[in-house]
Amino acid sequence: MWSRTARLAHRRAKRALSDKAHRVGLISLGCPKNLVDSEIMLGRLQERGYTVVDNAADAETVLVNTCGFVEEAQQESIESILEIAALKAEGGVARLLVAGCMVNRFGDELAAAVPEIDGFVGLDDLDRVGDVVSIGGGPPSQGPAFKVFDHTAPRVVTTPGYAYLKVAEGCNNPCTFCAIPIWRGQLRSRTLGSLVTEAQQLEAGGAREICLVAQDTTRYGEDLGLGKDGLVKLVEVLLEQTTLPWIRFLYAYPTTLNPDLLRLMGEERRFVSYLDMPLQHSHPDMLVAMKRGGRARHYLEQIELARELVPDIFLRSTFIVGFPGETREHFDHLLGFVREARFDHLGGFVYSPEDQTPAAELPNRVPGPTAQRRYDELLEAQRPVALASREGLVGRRIEVLVEGACDETEHLLQGRHRGMAPGIDGRVLINDGTAPAGSLVEVEITEAYADDIVGRIVGSGIEHGVQLAVS
Repeated sequence: MWSRTARLAHRRAKRALSDKAHRVGLISLGCPKNLVDSEIMLGRLQERGYTVVDNAADAETVLVNTCGFVEEAQQESIESILEIAALKAEGGVARLLVAGCMVNRFGDELAAAVPEIDGFVGLDDLDRVGDVVSIGGGPPSQGPAFKVFDHTAPRVVTTPGYAYLKVAEGCNNPCTFCAIPIWRGQLRSRTLGSLVTEAQQLEAGGAREICLVAQDTTRYGEDLGLGKDGLVKLVEVLLEQTTLPWIRFLYAYPTTLNPDLLRLMGEERRFVSYLDMPLQHSHPDMLVAMKRGGRARHYLEQIELARELVPDIFLRSTFIVGFPGETREHFDHLLGFVREARFDHLGGFVYSPEDQTPAAELPNRVPGPTAQRRYDELLEAQRPVALASREGLVGRRIEVLVEGACDETEHLLQGRHRGMAPGIDGRVLINDGTAPAGSLVEVEITEAYADDIVGRIVGSGIEHGVQLAVS
């Protein structure tokens, strides 16, 4: 027999579990494309009557949307899964579900290694997330994805004032270091009509900026018969059929970047002056080993053309250090290239071998400490270049999209100017003036640092026929 105290405790536990029924927590990891998948799952869950909560401990079911891109991202996904598994063991949550890239890539291994996982949602199963939550689980569906989710999929946009618009899925490029086609599949573009409809929906929902994203955005529409002009045509129709103040695209592959896209950028203010072109390396030996198109001289010519056609353009690139066979000579070539190119923003990765990729079989691995030192040296070489770019904005008045309170302190607002993509290019910190998240305001820049710039709101304005509200 239970004691009266034990019976009361049991009733309280049952009541607490009942109170959490239909509550779902979602942890979204990885890139913007993964975030769109998360937002589609949130839309489906809301359709089914589930309540989404921020705190995992308040949820009956927690869904972890994983990233499988590189070793560091995979490790972050595994740590998040294990953290929720521990919470489940303590009685904090009832069910743990895993979604996303690692399901399609490592689903069977995850099921065997982490028995606390109750079920899986693969990349083609986003529409079924409500069913998986309802029945409490399901097996993994490993293998490459083949579906494309369009404007008919409900979405809960989680970003303040902006939204990502996924224009295609999959990738046909043969990069030897990348495993994305193994689980995301081949290039599959959405139709122009579907994308315009969703862009209009996002604008009606309050978005002031849309960011066009895909694994290979500059090849958008090739599979639809649009040739090399697909992305140009998409941007043109979005400019015609929406009034969105900012339209941005991420990312450009160097051999498929259409110069007409840059010309359009230079002519249309709403098509923001920003180019993110991940080049990965500059030395010809490394580019051949990576199976990357183009060469350093061609890259510099593209950068020169971009600055000629779009004088106010901001440029970003990303590089891999420590690729198999990379010597000090190869790395010094990369340092010289970065100094000559003078990117406004730069990111980097330390190479990690990915199963089932050609690069994983290459000899002459670079020792981990050596690769890490090169990574640190690359970022250090970029710092004065980035600082000079930001110092050039001091004293200028620029348009800023407010994103809300600063992550570190509620006494500052944070936002971005046109030359900053969400989450990767630093912030505009606003220390004087207030404005609601999602508003466009005019900010005078007063200070500059290598990562962020600081300014004050100097007023509202009228842009594209829309009043820029400041409260």
